[in-house]
Amino acid sequence: MRVRLKPVAVLVSIAALTAGGFAMHAAAAPPITITSKTPVDGPIQYTVKIESKTYGTAQETRTIRSGQTDDYTWMTAPPGGAVAVPEKCPHADAFSLDTNGAAQREMRIRLAPTVAEDGTATVQLSVHASAPHGKTTVKSGGKTLQCPSAATLSQIVRFTISINGGTKAVSLSDGSRVTVSTKR
Repeated sequence: MRVRLKPVAVLVSIAALTAGGFAMHAAAAPPITITSKTPVDGPIQYTVKIESKTYGTAQETRTIRSGQTDDYTWMTAPPGGAVAVPEKCPHADAFSLDTNGAAQREMRIRLAPTVAEDGTATVQLSVHASAPHGKTTVKSGGKTLQCPSAATLSQIVRFTISINGGTKAVSLSDGSRVTVSTKR
């Protein structure tokens, strides 16, 4: 036996089932809580500034999130201009070279922040730098060469900083100064 429902009865039945389904889902939803806390996983703007007699002065601003790392690399000509690096010089690969094969000053910084619930970032700052510094007389292949000496720096620094407009300045072992500031 086939039962025929009138179209109005079908629509009323569907509406009742649908409303009942929404009511069950609404009752199961957690309440909305409004807080004044800023989420720690959001983007944070970091400005890194280096001031160094040996490796130069540079500044850059970037945006990253907690748990990410960001690499900053600056290459500049040393004071007094380009420094030639003859091919046969030992440790020639220690220098970053420009398109003409002249030694450059290079500063590489890796910033790795981890933000806590209270809005404080624990930052690991890795610094690696090299620059031509003076000259050395070297004998290679029966020839006397004037090769640049290298000044190098490799250091890891850890510190805490507020992610809501904080500034932290750290001095490196060679006297260079790195300043990190944050902004939401």
